[in-house]
Amino acid sequence: MSRARKSLVMTVLAACALTGAGTGPAAAAGDPLLPHPGPDGLVWVEEWTGDGGVASGGASNGLPTVLTVACEGGGSVRVTMWSQEDAEVAAFSVDCPAGSVGVGSATMAAGVVRPGSFTVGVDASADAVRWSLTVTQPE
Repeated sequence: MSRARKSLVMTVLAACALTGAGTGPAAAAGDPLLPHPGPDGLVWVEEWTGDGGVASGGASNGLPTVLTVACEGGGSVRVTMWSQEDAEVAAFSVDCPAGSVGVGSATMAAGVVRPGSFTVGVDASADAVRWSLTVTQPE
């Protein structure tokens, strides 16, 4: 099974188990806020509303890691990423305007995210905030 497919399966399982700064055009209801990350993707949460997060595996410490979150609906989200052994590797907030999409991202240099598993938590300021996230390791 490919790394991207294995990560997508883990994302779906984790999303079921776990319940920045920029703006772009508003995404229509039902449209993903972030596109699928392609072959560099470890995780893609197509859409979630309110608080949530994801746990995944397959991270490499030999590649940079990029965590991107997009949201809309009014309010904000606080995003935190942990590598193995509860080491926080990224934390940022994204404003989630009503009627448009806010986007935030953090890039970690190779070696910051340890090999293996990681988690990302998203704390939404309101239950109606809709968000999407990707974690990629571009080669």
